[in-house]
Amino acid sequence: MSDNDFIITDDEIEVEDTEKKETDETVEKTEVQSVEATEESEDNNEYEKVCFICHRPESVTGKMVDLPNNITVCPDCMQKSFDAMTSGQIDYSKLMNIPGVQILNMTDLENTVPKRQKIKKKKDTAKKTELNIRDIPAPHKIKAQLDEYVVGQEYAKKAMSVAVYNHYKRVATDTMDDIEIEKSNMLMIGPTGCGKTYLVKTLAKLLDVPLAITDATSLTEAGYIGDDIESVVSKLLAAADNDVEKAERGIIFIDEIDKIAKKKNSSQRDVSGESVQQGMLKLLEGSEVEVPVGANSKNAMVPLTTVNTKNILFICGGAFPDLEEIIKERLSHNNSIGFNADLKDKYDHDKNILEKVTVEDLRNFGMIPEFIGRLPIIFTLKGLDAEMLVKILREPKNAILKQYQKLLTLDEVKLEFDDDALMSIAEKAMKKDTGARALRAIIEEFMLDIMYEIPKDDNIGQVTITRAYIEGTGGPIITLRSQEVHRIATNQGAVPS
Repeated sequence: MSDNDFIITDDEIEVEDTEKKETDETVEKTEVQSVEATEESEDNNEYEKVCFICHRPESVTGKMVDLPNNITVCPDCMQKSFDAMTSGQIDYSKLMNIPGVQILNMTDLENTVPKRQKIKKKKDTAKKTELNIRDIPAPHKIKAQLDEYVVGQEYAKKAMSVAVYNHYKRVATDTMDDIEIEKSNMLMIGPTGCGKTYLVKTLAKLLDVPLAITDATSLTEAGYIGDDIESVVSKLLAAADNDVEKAERGIIFIDEIDKIAKKKNSSQRDVSGESVQQGMLKLLEGSEVEVPVGANSKNAMVPLTTVNTKNILFICGGAFPDLEEIIKERLSHNNSIGFNADLKDKYDHDKNILEKVTVEDLRNFGMIPEFIGRLPIIFTLKGLDAEMLVKILREPKNAILKQYQKLLTLDEVKLEFDDDALMSIAEKAMKKDTGARALRAIIEEFMLDIMYEIPKDDNIGQVTITRAYIEGTGGPIITLRSQEVHRIATNQGAVPS
């Protein structure tokens, strides 16, 4: 070994390794920080800036003025603040010398203002995702999917399938040529419990579009106690996760629409009747509405955004009580003169009397003609009879009986229902006169003891519900696991008992 040669010791190698690890860790930390910073900037770029004072988004007010502590103010409010300070009689320079007066601290404002809702920026028209006509299911496919969940109401399902298909074709071909297709809003008329709300819920789930279900009973004219008419649009915006572009293709279902009928013989101002119908005219036809984000009231300290209701499908539904009497009166009045006149009680027992409804009958009920004119598709739903109630118990994908059978399957118990027991349940539901809603109430009542007692005994293998148990004259048939007898067919074809 020469004098110029040198030896590397283990201590030097360890020092070099530690230095290398430290440099690698610092590089990783800086990379993580840069990634986090880019993610935060992307999130901020995705949402609009909102004015701290008037709560309007940047797309409405223009370029915002950034202040410390992430506070943004629109140019209008900033200019008003300067005008108030310059034209006012107070000399703000002298406030510094007054004892007990402190300078406004911007950090204190964050605690006084509730958590702000974020508004997603509207995408550019060039990058806007267009709705493809080929992706829209055909009417027969929509109806076939509805058949899996809803029993009966064939005409209503067909009318809804065609109307929805035409509506989304209209949205997809909005700017195709000069021919503009009118919007096909719907009005559903049917007794309570016949499946109006359930039809709309199932339809929105199948189409994968945002749906807002609201009640017309709480709507009042602007300025009065209650929900504003624009609140129905703000509910749709919330269902679309504050995405305006997605909400403008959604569905709004307004239930209990018959409750805003024009009041008869009323000397007071009709703030929850005819006034609401008049206020809803612009929504149904299509207009740009300013709605609060994350609240039902414009007075709340939340930002406002603009939603265009041109491509929003409105479906209205109501039971319209006493409408049958109006239809009977019209029909009997038209045929009450001459030798061939009909008897007065001819239409008293007609179960399909609602199918004969006309626009004139709805006007006599209290709906204004302008409102009815914006609902071109009017169809009725039939009342449920005993046979339809039995089908509702059995056939749909999420039928009530299937739900209870699944619950007991988890306890390894088989649940069966006799045909007579199902008919008895349907007869009891018919007496309550609340439609399909009565079925669950009846089943909950007699299944309570069974669901309570079965987990006590692990030997129970099967429970059969009988008509006697439903009517309270007997009990269910309970089969233990040890009592199950496997029947074997003999050569003669006889089966031993």
